[in-house]
Amino acid sequence: MKRIFLSIASTMALSLAVISCGSNVKLDDVPVENRTATAVGNQGNQGNQGNQGNQGNQGNTGDVSARVVAPIEIAGLNSLATGLAGVTKVIYFDYDSFAIKPEFQGVVEAHARYFAANSSRKLAVEGHTDERGGREYNLALGQKRAEAVRRALGLLGVTDAQVEAVSFGKEKPADTGSDEAAFAKNRRAEMNYR
Repeated sequence: MKRIFLSIASTMALSLAVISCGSNVKLDDVPVENRTATAVGNQGNQGNQGNQGNQGNQGNTGDVSARVVAPIEIAGLNSLATGLAGVTKVIYFDYDSFAIKPEFQGVVEAHARYFAANSSRKLAVEGHTDERGGREYNLALGQKRAEAVRRALGLLGVTDAQVEAVSFGKEKPADTGSDEAAFAKNRRAEMNYR
């Protein structure tokens, strides 16, 4: 009797937890604010004349492009970020598929050899889709594409600690066109060395 009561109580508690975690937010209805043209005052860098990236930028509140921070070049860092020279870092997929095509097996193998030899290096595999399909579906498909590349690298000796798989879905298209050629460029997984 006690066992039945505990079973019923735990089932009710689990059901309550699942129900309370639900959300009524519709992701497609969320407005997106464009902040690229918003002029924001340069309050934090006024009087900062010794800072190379902010020279001549004191109190400038009208020109947004003048406040862009210049990248810092560290000797040798750019050569590390490039990784494997002469091998593409993009793997393309067929429509509605996350299977790696045979023509990209050599690319995966080359990257796997590089990472097996350089165990301190890390890689982010970014999955992308074309614009067709809903937001959630494309995020899931992009994740499956990134995971397919991560698993293929893992089978070839790359450790899980070296590779991170993320999905951008249709949010970062390589080509903004709406024809089949543009869609084919957007169905991809990109390998970014870190």
